[in-house]
Amino acid sequence: MRRARAAATLGGAWLLVLGAALGQPACGRQAPDGEAALRAGRYEEAIRALSGVVEGDPANAGARRSLARALAAVGRYDDAEKAAAGTVAPGAPAAALANVLGEVLAARGRTADAERAFRRAMAGGPDRIPARYNLAALRWQRGERDAALKEFDAFIDLYNRRAARSAAELTAVGSALRYLGDRDPQRFKEARDAFNEAIAADPRDPEPKLRLGELLLEKYNSTDAQALFREVLAANPRHARALLDLAKAKSFDGSDEALELVGKALEINPNLAEARAFRAGLLLGVEDFDSAAAEAERGLAVNPTSPEALAALGAARFLSGDRAGYEEVRRRAAAADPQPAEFYVALAELSQQHRRYRVAEDFARQAVQADSLSWRGWGVLGLNELRAGEIEEARRSLERSFRGDPYNVWIKNTLDLLDTFSRYQPRRSARFELFLNGKEAELLYPYMAELAEAAYDSLARRYAFRPATPVRVEVYPSHADFSVRTVGLAGLGALGVSFGDILAMDSPSARDPGDFNWGSTLWHEIAHAFTLGASDGRVPRWLTEGLSVLEERRARPGWGDDVTASFLVALRDGRLLPPSRLNAGFVRPTYPEQVAHSYYEASLVAEMIEATRGLSAIRGMLAAYGRGKRNDDVLREVLKAEPQAFDREFDAYIRRRFARQLAALGPRGSGAGGGELARLLADARARAAAGEHAEAIALLERARDLFPEYTGEESPNRLLARLYREQGDVRAAEGALARLVAYDESDLKAQTELAELREKLGDRAGAARALENAIYIYPYDLAVHAHLAELYAGLGEPAKAVRERAAVVALDPVDRAEALYQLAAARLAAGDPAGAKREVLRALEAAPDFEKAQQLLLRVRQP
Repeated sequence: MRRARAAATLGGAWLLVLGAALGQPACGRQAPDGEAALRAGRYEEAIRALSGVVEGDPANAGARRSLARALAAVGRYDDAEKAAAGTVAPGAPAAALANVLGEVLAARGRTADAERAFRRAMAGGPDRIPARYNLAALRWQRGERDAALKEFDAFIDLYNRRAARSAAELTAVGSALRYLGDRDPQRFKEARDAFNEAIAADPRDPEPKLRLGELLLEKYNSTDAQALFREVLAANPRHARALLDLAKAKSFDGSDEALELVGKALEINPNLAEARAFRAGLLLGVEDFDSAAAEAERGLAVNPTSPEALAALGAARFLSGDRAGYEEVRRRAAAADPQPAEFYVALAELSQQHRRYRVAEDFARQAVQADSLSWRGWGVLGLNELRAGEIEEARRSLERSFRGDPYNVWIKNTLDLLDTFSRYQPRRSARFELFLNGKEAELLYPYMAELAEAAYDSLARRYAFRPATPVRVEVYPSHADFSVRTVGLAGLGALGVSFGDILAMDSPSARDPGDFNWGSTLWHEIAHAFTLGASDGRVPRWLTEGLSVLEERRARPGWGDDVTASFLVALRDGRLLPPSRLNAGFVRPTYPEQVAHSYYEASLVAEMIEATRGLSAIRGMLAAYGRGKRNDDVLREVLKAEPQAFDREFDAYIRRRFARQLAALGPRGSGAGGGELARLLADARARAAAGEHAEAIALLERARDLFPEYTGEESPNRLLARLYREQGDVRAAEGALARLVAYDESDLKAQTELAELREKLGDRAGAARALENAIYIYPYDLAVHAHLAELYAGLGEPAKAVRERAAVVALDPVDRAEALYQLAAARLAAGDPAGAKREVLRALEAAPDFEKAQQLLLRVRQP
């Protein structure tokens, strides 16, 4: 029985940010203009006004505190420390200033000094409760978990006694409850409630809104989190942490705005270590390891104990092959926190982004060894065990994660997906395990197994490499299930994914007929198993994707991406990225079609390399990446080209290749509608509508010659096929459709029409090829399989006729007895009397009086 799991939508990693609210009680006379400027983010104005107050009244603790916050907001931590260190009595900072002083010191990693300041604040003054939380959080970060938890637990009593009343105090309570949520998930709800009370206590205070938003984002509720971040930014557009939080939410959503937002945060506060670490993570996403390391180092220069910056630097060192550098960072992380579970979790998450799934699994295992209560660690471990095909081990890890944190939507969805696995049937071929839904396993297995084995043979010859077998292919009839398998949430736009030798993809039933070609998708993902395997998972994204698309085009006529008008417009208008920066087009697109353009562009880069330097260069690149070589070094050593020179070489290559098509598009900035091609198509449509078919055909033929790859409803070849048919010119119509499907892998209608025309021309073999191609698009049309069976029988291919008759049976036709009889007859014709007898008996079970089946049974029983 399927388990019901409820996951609240409370969501990314909780971020330890020491910093209380701006709306705390004040001590001493304030500068109203300075306070208003501080709240609005006019920090320089606030600093000038508050500095004037402090100069006139050095003992004014309230003004000093606000000045320290204004200085800290722009990263002037030295000056902020001086402002907060003002005293009202010799030898000690004012208790009213001690908490903000501790926050400034903690932001610089000076934890011992920060602890002394927080203890001073706890001894008296208005910030006793926030300081108590800050000290507990500091102890947690240093690995003093038991002591920290004891302190956090005390906040429950404070909350229940209503001892916490101000926004700052309620924010501290909520933050403490969030930590306790790792031991008791109910506390997450209480933390949410405390933050909401803090917001109600002082709606102008940004701190509780930010902390609630961070909690929501951690629990996968990006929408509500972003609303809170934007509310803060509406009042203060220059709030660096709010900009950083919004950047994280945008990154969670896959938006390219993340880089711009974190850039704005760092313009305001260039010393925000957490923002440096986040930008380092974005740079790691495009495999710019050197820049990522430099960014992380800048964060660590401000705060040497920053867990986020240490993780980013550790990942940059490890993923770039610098093991000595990684070990040095690991020691620093362990010195800062003897139980550095979050360090290893972050490394695991960054590694899996780079398709290093076994590495990610190892890091996640180190995380749970460091802290057996690291629910994120157990979750990341389970997800990567699942990517490695370790299904039962993955289930155990994910169940453990979910028991500790039932608000993790990714884990909940994945466990729900695993509950459906009982509906699937694993089917084995020589080198593949096809994991197919039971309702369509009988239909899909013969086609997928045949194609997968052909792909393995072809790609093994190409790459001189053989992935470990069996290669597992999971095929999901629900796109939502495939999406959960891949990213934990519904809505993924991809068709397939490779985890090395574990592949997952949409079933053809997951999409509308003609929406995609499942055959080319399967070939594409199998190609990843080869390129990832040959490079130990280190091949850059642009090359593994480019090679997979190139292999699709090599596999079958018409398969794989081909040039589109929008791609050529992007090329003409200078929006395509050069090969040296092409990774960004996959993970940080700046316009809606850039990801699709990047796939095709990458395939052209791979195509150019093979054309100019040979297949051995491709193999050499994969081997070099596998040895830990970086992209620029691989270009220099294997391709004998400097990166910028290679960029120029490729630009010249594609402009030569598409010179005719580019010329047909028209001038820069005119889209696809300002050139000769658009004029020809518009004129042709008008002539056709007026019945001037000969004139329309002449115009369309000129358009076709200008841009033969043009597909879609407005394709010259599609329009030509219709006009030729109307004129009765079957051969010309057949030629137009053949040219169309040579560039469009998913045009189901064109393939079936092409089969019809070829039969009229007497080309039964060509008709069979077209219907076979139609099955790679949509295999659920019973009539196509039945007709293809007749064609193969007439062409003397009995084995294929049997396959098609079996497909008809698998589709559960109305007249099942007749379908089984036809399958039995096909098996007999193929020289399989035993199989024929088995099928005819099944037919007679369905219809005992079926005379044709009775007669066939007599034939197969005769010696």
